[in-house]
Amino acid sequence: MAYDVVVIGSGPGGYVAAIRAAQLGFKTAIIERESLGGICLNWGCIPTKALLKSAQVVEYIKHAESYGIEANGKPKFDAIIKRSRGVADKMSKGVQFLMRKNKIDVINGFGKLVSKGKIEVTAADNKKQTVEAKHIIVATGARSRELPNLKIDGKKVIGYREAMILPQQPKSLIVVGSGAIGVEFGYFYNCLGTKVTIVEFLPRVVPVEDEEISKELEKNFKKQGIQIMTSSEVTSVDTSGDGVKAKVKTPDGEVTLEAEILLSAVGISSNIEGMGLEELGVKTDKGKILVDKFYQTNVPGIYAIGDCAPGPALAHVASKEGIICVENIGFNEKKYNHKPEALDYNNVPGCTYCTPEIASVGYTEKQAREAGYEIKVGKFPLSASGKASAAGHLEGFIKVIFDAKYGEWLGTHMIGDNVTEIIIQTVTARKLETTYQEVLNSIHPHPTISESVKDAIEVAYGEAIHL
Repeated sequence: MAYDVVVIGSGPGGYVAAIRAAQLGFKTAIIERESLGGICLNWGCIPTKALLKSAQVVEYIKHAESYGIEANGKPKFDAIIKRSRGVADKMSKGVQFLMRKNKIDVINGFGKLVSKGKIEVTAADNKKQTVEAKHIIVATGARSRELPNLKIDGKKVIGYREAMILPQQPKSLIVVGSGAIGVEFGYFYNCLGTKVTIVEFLPRVVPVEDEEISKELEKNFKKQGIQIMTSSEVTSVDTSGDGVKAKVKTPDGEVTLEAEILLSAVGISSNIEGMGLEELGVKTDKGKILVDKFYQTNVPGIYAIGDCAPGPALAHVASKEGIICVENIGFNEKKYNHKPEALDYNNVPGCTYCTPEIASVGYTEKQAREAGYEIKVGKFPLSASGKASAAGHLEGFIKVIFDAKYGEWLGTHMIGDNVTEIIIQTVTARKLETTYQEVLNSIHPHPTISESVKDAIEVAYGEAIHL
């Protein structure tokens, strides 16, 4: 079995890379040990958004009277989980169709690099076969990171995977970590009636976001009834009783939290063990495969993309890395007519899908100042937005950051209803090197949340109309 390109892993990096390779005329195969679509489609991005949508529907029913509607409804936990799994299954089947459409061979099993251009694939029944390829792309993704004092047992101490398929809703939940995974599950379970406590080691929740975004989310979460503990560390966990007892070191001393279940959401670890990387001399650092700007490792013919390589662990990043990697291979093989452009990691949007949603791209205010920019900052509260008022979601704001000297758009940070749908405006504008003037001279539709970006820019330049 000889191919031009073989991709190990079929997540949003792997399956996209395989399709692009097939489009460029490469004989392509993909190796997957579980389900096509990887973590994103089966256990991550897609099914979690299905869960969160169910939670939002519950919220609407709770507050139906404020919309002039009489309604009542009780969430059925098992049905919500079942719906989420159905959405994931549908998406995975969609990837199967795309593999057939693009004539990509799917090889089930665990892929290990055994020599230059050769992969040994071990199937679930331990049968082995050897696959040969001129170009091998490692796209094996990542899993829940496990801390020594937070051993995941899958029952009382769980990771994100177990959190999506619990047999019954817990009455209480401790969430350790307040990145996207932590706050999304924290919101979901709290919305359904679980008592939720979020413990964050750093001084603020969603610590990669702009400081004002963190403060706004914490304020909203507390209003929803979620307990927040920042600058706090879980030092030990006792699972010997009916539930979980977690000792937490806080700025005010040690406390013990009790809950039915503890969700460890302290990050991810790359899936690169046992793949033969060390034997072939592929360089790694801190659990990541080292690559150049076109995702070539130090060993010719071996590449790495997505969560197993350095860079943001985001599905859309993995997909773009896969395309760039394959197009560069295509250019070198004279199957693609120009060298692809390297990815600008400072223009990657990040989205968090709790309620209120968070979306951001570019420099935070602090980062822009630290980078030496003299800046103009504009902030527009969604309480002044006509669309937000009509929708009944007044929480949050849009914050924009511009270079005062040249008008360059340095960053945008949003928190509010459905803001993940409008961050692309900033991403595209920054890619096109647009200044504030072009944006203000573009007519924004009314009433929309997206026009609040324009309103925030007007605030930054002292031209506010609606504030």
